[in-house]
Amino acid sequence: MQIGPYRIEPRVVLAPMAGVTDKPFRLLCKRMGAGLAVSEMTISDPRFWNTPKSLRRMDHVGEPDPVSVQIAGTEPRLLAEAARYNVDHGAQIVDINMGCPAKKVCNAWAGSALMRDEALVGRILEAVVGAVDVPVTLKIRTGWDADHRNAPAIARIAQAAGIQALTVHGRTRDQHYTGQAEYSTIARIKADVSMPVIANGDIDSPQRAAQVLRDTGADAVMIGRAAQGRPWIFGEVAHYLATGQLLPPPGVGQVRDILLAHLQALHGFYGEEQGVRIARKHLGWYARDRAENAAFRAVVNRAQTAQEQLALTAAYFDALEAGVPAALHAAA
Repeated sequence: MQIGPYRIEPRVVLAPMAGVTDKPFRLLCKRMGAGLAVSEMTISDPRFWNTPKSLRRMDHVGEPDPVSVQIAGTEPRLLAEAARYNVDHGAQIVDINMGCPAKKVCNAWAGSALMRDEALVGRILEAVVGAVDVPVTLKIRTGWDADHRNAPAIARIAQAAGIQALTVHGRTRDQHYTGQAEYSTIARIKADVSMPVIANGDIDSPQRAAQVLRDTGADAVMIGRAAQGRPWIFGEVAHYLATGQLLPPPGVGQVRDILLAHLQALHGFYGEEQGVRIARKHLGWYARDRAENAAFRAVVNRAQTAQEQLALTAAYFDALEAGVPAALHAAA
């Protein structure tokens, strides 16, 4: 898949997820096989660009090309300024968020709420595309609700405005993440436009990724929630698409090493106190398929230092690898 001058290979993309796809996670997923990793959305209001949260979200030092940054907002002028600002700070692709279903985003008429106003969508896209000399992409849903699946119309507006790739999540805004994603709308869009189309929604295995690509004709797939605690899914999907063969699942020792490196990256990026706190959700995701998950989280979440968190995690996975019951004791 080609986005402007950038060849996206393999054609499996990490979805932007607020509070999840920070720099440590993006770097991890790229190492694990993602062809592209899109940043957490950054707000278009310049009053918030210098907050600690925004500064971390705009930190792209050391990220492999291409760096894709998602922006969110409602005002064409502010979004254009945000695009220029992010390009000046390392963005090589600018992605516009019109897919987020969160109430706090939609209540401000940002995210997927924008799909209710096609004229405004057009003004935003034209403003952002005209503001920067890097590729601009767009992420949308199939519509606002089941009676208003206007994604095909938005796709045509996007192509006319110069958008260089379109991601479609196969749900309407009012579905949030409930029910099952549908791909027929994505197939209709792909048949109607010439720009690359990326299919998103419920892609949780190599087989599902291949099926969605076949059924929609999409150029790539985007994976979000299925990568939480399972960043190796990108390599699994890439291998299956290339060979038709499934990779064996990573062993307990491999998972331990990936997780410990991820924890250390979080501690280094955020500082010890905040890094330990943010790491807790990732620990739960990595251990969620284990019978001891609840007990493990109850113990490891009480760790107050990076050293405690790393030691408890290592001990838990070492016991699993050795085939002995994990001795789960609270941190001292």
